[in-house]
Amino acid sequence: MKWVYFLSGIALFVKMLLIANPTMDLSQQSSIVELVVQDSGVPNAVSGIILRNRLYDTIFEVVVFTIAILGASFMLANEQPSCAIYQFTDQPSIILARLGATIAALVGIELAIRGHLSPGGGFAAGVAGGTAIGLVAITSSPQWMQEIYKRWHAATLEKVSVLVFIVLSVITLSGYELPHGELGTLFSGGILPLLNILVAVKVALGSWAVMLVFIRYRGLL
Repeated sequence: MKWVYFLSGIALFVKMLLIANPTMDLSQQSSIVELVVQDSGVPNAVSGIILRNRLYDTIFEVVVFTIAILGASFMLANEQPSCAIYQFTDQPSIILARLGATIAALVGIELAIRGHLSPGGGFAAGVAGGTAIGLVAITSSPQWMQEIYKRWHAATLEKVSVLVFIVLSVITLSGYELPHGELGTLFSGGILPLLNILVAVKVALGSWAVMLVFIRYRGLL
């Protein structure tokens, strides 16, 4: 078996030396962007590529993120909860952190809703939402954060968002799409805005779950 690996390595090395990689015709770059915008129905070509042309990759990125969250919970499940929780206690830091959380939450909502029209998207929106939750977590009681998490059924909502995202992605990959609408308007791009929102919900709530685990078992974020 070692000889198979050795010969495969030599073949790959020869391929890299003798066979040139195809190069892109830069003169056609603008037309490629225009084609992506036309096919996806959104002016943000990056969103069109992530949620349409490379939707297979995006599905597995969401799945990998889900597995990472489950892994964090599983790895720390056998540890003893931390006795000391490190948080901000001075009033100026608390005010600034919660102000930052408000701004981050508003930015996350903006990126999720309008990510198909301007730079942004589901993952960026989820990161902004997770940042807002983290800023609240370092200034609030862990018990209160856990109660809010359970009251809003955040764990269930996170799993539902993943399942709905996968189902809608499979339908899209099967060739069924919603009408694109008028290019540049809020209700355009067919299913892409909804996929952006689902990814944002998943990333934000997943970040919340990981924060609660680390606060409980490690005492810090």
